[in-house]
Amino acid sequence: MLKIGHSYTLEVIKRVEFGVFLDAENLGEVLLPNRYIPDDVELGDHLSVFLYLDSDNRTVATTLEPKVRVGEFAYLEAVANTDYGTFLDWGLAKDLLVPFGEQHRPMEVGTSYLVHVYLGQADGRITASSKIDKFLDDDRPHEFQPRQPVDLIIANSTELGYKAIINHSHWGLLYKNEVFQRISFGQSLRGFIKQVRPDGRIDLGLAAGREVRDKYATAILDYLHQQEDGFAAVHDKSDPALITRLFGISKKAFKQAIGGLYKQHLIVIEKAGIRLVEAPPTEEQ
Repeated sequence: MLKIGHSYTLEVIKRVEFGVFLDAENLGEVLLPNRYIPDDVELGDHLSVFLYLDSDNRTVATTLEPKVRVGEFAYLEAVANTDYGTFLDWGLAKDLLVPFGEQHRPMEVGTSYLVHVYLGQADGRITASSKIDKFLDDDRPHEFQPRQPVDLIIANSTELGYKAIINHSHWGLLYKNEVFQRISFGQSLRGFIKQVRPDGRIDLGLAAGREVRDKYATAILDYLHQQEDGFAAVHDKSDPALITRLFGISKKAFKQAIGGLYKQHLIVIEKAGIRLVEAPPTEEQ
């Protein structure tokens, strides 16, 4: 069943002076105005469109891609305040309304806010709310598994780290001592499930797998190449703060990376540090 606020690929079934009509199944024939129709469209073609309501409460389509869909969270800029609430820029010609009653705090034009998008019960219109907690239920069943890739939106910070929304459905936590990049409120990131705790809380990581290990290894190799003798006075017993300052990674990630480089015969691990294999040895070796 097709729903307002989502994207679908629909068939062109009728052409009129002001656009074309698409077969939206249970929603009937839906107008795609001329300004959104690609060149050379013919009857029977299929178009990827987003469905929403126009000012007259009619279902219409657009080929523009919104920044967020119904059921999702997004970080959007406020562009206008009115007697009804605040309008946000979500990528379409018609801005997205946040009623005053759905504002966590009064919104200011020019400021961006994290919001959830839903269909209003009274009028069925696509609406947004910055009261995000009421749309996240950690008691809702899920099937997240360790190492599963997920989409994250940074929503808050705590003493332990950063609270993130997982796949638009659940809360998770990124621990500060495991984050080695700049994190900002509203930022969208790719991450993974580290573990699901017995109490149901979900621990997150920002990267996993060989691609990330290779990135860390490349950073270490680049650093060694920048040194005159290909040597760095850092090893698996070094202070974690030193490792983070030099390479921007955790000590655990560093140990895994240099272990891989050693197995590939790209570095040697000495008592005082690590050295490129291709670099000439010093007299002390």
